[in-house]
Amino acid sequence: MEAVVLAAGRGTRMGPLTDRIPKPLLPVAGQPLLKHILTQAAPVVDRFVIVVGYEGDRIRQSIGDEVESVPVAYVEQPEQRGTADAVVVASETVEAPFLVLNGDVLVEGDVLHRLVDTTAPALVGTTVDDPTQYGVLSVEDGRLVDIVEKPADPPSNLINAGLYLVDAGLADALAAVDESARGELELTDAIAQRIESGVRVIAHDEYWLDVGYPWDLLGATEVVLDQLETRLEGDLHPSASIEGPVVVEAGATVEAGSTLRGPVVIASGATVGPHAYVRDGAVIGPDATVGHATEVKASILMREATASHLSYIGDSILGMGVNLGAGTTVANLRHDGASVKVPIKGALRDTGRRKFGVILGHEVHTGINTSLNAGLVLPSEATTKPGSVVLRSP
Repeated sequence: MEAVVLAAGRGTRMGPLTDRIPKPLLPVAGQPLLKHILTQAAPVVDRFVIVVGYEGDRIRQSIGDEVESVPVAYVEQPEQRGTADAVVVASETVEAPFLVLNGDVLVEGDVLHRLVDTTAPALVGTTVDDPTQYGVLSVEDGRLVDIVEKPADPPSNLINAGLYLVDAGLADALAAVDESARGELELTDAIAQRIESGVRVIAHDEYWLDVGYPWDLLGATEVVLDQLETRLEGDLHPSASIEGPVVVEAGATVEAGSTLRGPVVIASGATVGPHAYVRDGAVIGPDATVGHATEVKASILMREATASHLSYIGDSILGMGVNLGAGTTVANLRHDGASVKVPIKGALRDTGRRKFGVILGHEVHTGINTSLNAGLVLPSEATTKPGSVVLRSP
């Protein structure tokens, strides 16, 4: 069976991280987000067709022509007009029935096997604590009765998980949908048109995550790192300490007196130490630097991010080329113990995380002894002055 994978959007809620990286290529445990769903689907797929748009060439270069020996083709969605339009663009190159997978979903278990083994059209449903941000499903006897997008008063906690099996009839309906209230051509509108003729719902009660916000990258990384197995291929100083599952890739360097407490990934070209402490879900990206007496906990440092001296980084995401001046510290806990809120597209969003630090866009530079408050977002190329205390996002 073939699979259409939706990866054309920019991911504006992920800004500023998507200023230079398309959302499908944002890193999860050292691999692009898109690579995870492709790897998960590979056992049930004969060919992938990835729909690209924003920074499509970078996706082509990163993913290549095959994943897990499954060939990969690409189609361009010239204008991001919605999910229905994306599938229509790809449907001319595949034969029904075919899978449609969102490229920003992380899933575990055998749900894709069960999906391909059912009769199309079908979709996957899963339960979440807050369904108001999703398409909410009403189901009777395994059949879809209704689907409502982002309702203020959801009829249930069962939501559309963004994994579909499309037949020829649904493909035709996709080409005929009208613009939604959001001004997009929605795949779910085509599904709603097929309800009377029967749409199966496959229940999924294992792990599922829609990586929609920056902090979801940390959540996804935590889940993937749960499966981590120690692999030490880089250059480790004899005095370095390794605890728990740790990956040090070939070409990485861990210098004297450093401690890695897993799960931790140190990517090729990265340098840790001397006397650094990297722990509890940290991923240090390619050519990044964690220097003397710097501690990194449960954070993602992207390519060439640097924290060379006397810094603390907790529960944070640092974009490419970030440089933290000596003594830069990140706060990752509110004094009242409440979950940290982050400004996204002009509104405060609750991360649902008691501990969350900062999101730094690409090429952010901080002056020495800068303090960064919990929930702070700094845009790409922002700078701070020495001794700055930055409490709010600009």
